[in-house]
Amino acid sequence: MQDAASHQGPDLRAYLTGFVLAVILTAIPFGLVYFKALPIGPTVAVIVVAAVIQVLVHLRFFLHIGLKTTPGENLLVLLFAVLLLVIMVGGSVWIMFDLHYRMML
Repeated sequence: MQDAASHQGPDLRAYLTGFVLAVILTAIPFGLVYFKALPIGPTVAVIVVAAVIQVLVHLRFFLHIGLKTTPGENLLVLLFAVLLLVIMVGGSVWIMFDLHYRMML
């Protein structure tokens, strides 16, 4: 019975670590944009890298999904979600560039 009590799931330390990492990964891009510390190209690269790392932090610390311990069904659902996000973001960017091109004529 003691074994069940000792395995209560994720502890507060994991949540706090995830929260601190998420705040840092949010503050870095905001600071770079606000203070104009880098040119536009490197700033966009830092924002993209921070966003990808933040997605991984959320998956690991808040959703408790690890790639090594995740069953195949969960991994398949994650890959499908990534595909949907790529389609939505890619389509939105495509529409914005097309509208920009048409407005410049």
